[in-house]
Amino acid sequence: MTSAYRAAPPRHQAAGHRASAAPRGARTGRVPAAAVVLTLGWAGAAAVLALWWQDTGSVVGTADWLLGAGRIAGLLCGYGCALLVLLMARVPALENAVGSDRVARWHAMAGRYVVCLLLVHVTCVLAGYTAQAHTNIVGETWTVVTTYPDMLRGATGGLLLLGVGALSVRAARRRMRYETWYHLHLLTYLALYLAFWHQLALGADFPGGSAARTGWYVLYGAAAAAVCWYRLLVPLRLNLRHRLRVASVVQEGPGVVSVFVQGRRLGELRARPGQFLRWRFLAPGLRWTSGPYSLSAPPRGDVLRITVKAVGSHSAALARLRPGTRVWAEGPYGALTADRRRRQKVLLLAGGVGVTPLRALFESLPGRPGDLSLIYRARTPADLALRSELEAIAQTRGARLFLAVNAPDGRRPDLTAAGLRAALPDIAAHDVYVCGPPALTRAVYTELRSAGVPAARIHHESFAL
Repeated sequence: MTSAYRAAPPRHQAAGHRASAAPRGARTGRVPAAAVVLTLGWAGAAAVLALWWQDTGSVVGTADWLLGAGRIAGLLCGYGCALLVLLMARVPALENAVGSDRVARWHAMAGRYVVCLLLVHVTCVLAGYTAQAHTNIVGETWTVVTTYPDMLRGATGGLLLLGVGALSVRAARRRMRYETWYHLHLLTYLALYLAFWHQLALGADFPGGSAARTGWYVLYGAAAAAVCWYRLLVPLRLNLRHRLRVASVVQEGPGVVSVFVQGRRLGELRARPGQFLRWRFLAPGLRWTSGPYSLSAPPRGDVLRITVKAVGSHSAALARLRPGTRVWAEGPYGALTADRRRRQKVLLLAGGVGVTPLRALFESLPGRPGDLSLIYRARTPADLALRSELEAIAQTRGARLFLAVNAPDGRRPDLTAAGLRAALPDIAAHDVYVCGPPALTRAVYTELRSAGVPAARIHHESFAL
């Protein structure tokens, strides 16, 4: 690991920094937001099971057991559908407290549960009705679908949901463009709308005028309101108010560009170092796709900056943006901010273009000389995006910068627990922010734990589900 450490103390502190500033968000005894959200989610599931228990008398015989299992699966599936929508409504309080990557993973996991519960619900209910009627399952299925109230809606919604679930399997997603998958994924809203009326029409737990029926309306109404507000109205207000446009595009290195975006009253966005926005550039070939790109510098006045490496058609096209191009943005999102900090000393560990949010934190995190360190992993010196800026920040702030690049003979730098302790002997007393490719993040996480860094002080966000 080669070092670009600047040991000389700065002649002056950069604006906005205080040499003795305490870590922002350094709190103890605080219950993690993720634990609170998970507890509420499981409590809701328990309430759904209690609803079934309260409305169920004796269970006798195979048909009753099958129908009971089908009802339970159906209730939990309906509850899970509402959670699916809430998790992807992009509620800032949730995304910024828990982390957008974790919320996205929860959504994917909940989707798998919902599909499995739907299959169990359909199988058990049809088998139960077949056992009751002493007929064959094909004939009973036809009878149920064609004669039961709102069953055609429910069947259509269920098939749509299963179709979206099949397309969301990783192997299937890899075979289609993201834009295609995204627009097909929107069919989930139609599926849930159709399934909602089926639940109320046939659900034995939702008789007219009951508290359970009212609660179901409230649950689904809240999910629909969150989507309308945070996915439609809030972005519309943001973009009408701030009028974002591309100010300039600057080449930073091979395949890496910085895009400067200018707007009005951008301070009202309250975007923070470490956060990202979802950017949609209204240019040919880009207007139908949005991408999550982190701020690569703290917001300055009415200018925001992102730095992007060409790793796909969308990111590569950003180099061809022209000044004046309109921009549609959503956010800011993300929890990789100073609020996660718990210790005075901080290590920022970046891989490749993952340096962008950490570069903003490197400049803005409060700290004394020697409190901040940044390890930047790249294959070659040419791949070190924003290197000159990082060196200038290290010089000004009295921070340490380690450039971990491959040796001329191809040997990789030592990022093992021993290598990290050699660079920072007191690494176990640090907070560590990690951002980079998923493989690097996983490997570094393991080594940091081996080096004695508690899991609660290793902070990262990743968008690989």
